Amino acid sequence: MLLYQPNGGYCYNSDTHFLFNFICDNLKKFKNIKGDLLDIGSGSGILGLLVARDFEKLNLNQCEIQNTFQELSLKNAKCNKIETTMHKGSFLELEFDKQFDICVSNPPFYHSDVIKSENENIKIARYNDSLPLNEFIKKASKLLKSSGKFFFCYDVKQLNEIIFYLKEHKLNLESLQFVHPKKDKDATLVLVYARKNSKSLLSVLKPLVVFENEDFTDEVKEIYKKSSTHSIKVEI
Repeated sequence: MLLYQPNGGYCYNSDTHFLFNFICDNLKKFKNIKGDLLDIGSGSGILGLLVARDFEKLNLNQCEIQNTFQELSLKNAKCNKIETTMHKGSFLELEFDKQFDICVSNPPFYHSDVIKSENENIKIARYNDSLPLNEFIKKASKLLKSSGKFFFCYDVKQLNEIIFYLKEHKLNLESLQFVHPKKDKDATLVLVYARKNSKSLLSVLKPLVVFENEDFTDEVKEIYKKSSTHSIKVEI
């Protein structure tokens, strides 16, 4: 998949590849994945485009607040011959005319008290000022159909809040996977799958370890191979 990204702006990272793999692992349990897919905060479009590429019966919708990334998402969709509907504006403020079968997101999750980048595009893409965790989960739940699926990644340090808000907004935690930089290091990222109005028991997948010595682990290499993305930097 060919993807245009901003030179000097926010670019997708390994989190998105790991989340895509996690989504695939959970969706393959279902025989016929179809319906409406929403990528919340689509950025350059990578996550939603990868999911739509591998699950061709899904109708892709993208939501993005920044004009630059709206244009890049549409450009990348066209380049990869994937149809999409772009919802332009703040996810929390937009009025959607339908509910969705699946919502996916690699949302901004850095706290506002962290030292911020001076680049405005990067600020919006990385810091949760404009998309607080509670409001993010609440709006996603509202937009999901009954039994709808919700996939996202987040800072593992906020797992207790994630569990609390999911339950508060009638989203059942179905699956978790922890991402560790190395096997002897603490997890830094959690991959989350929740389902609306479900009562299934939680499945905790084996940890994903990123590095062995100074190289990617075989599992991570396979994830990048499955994503099969190639980036082209463009001026914005």
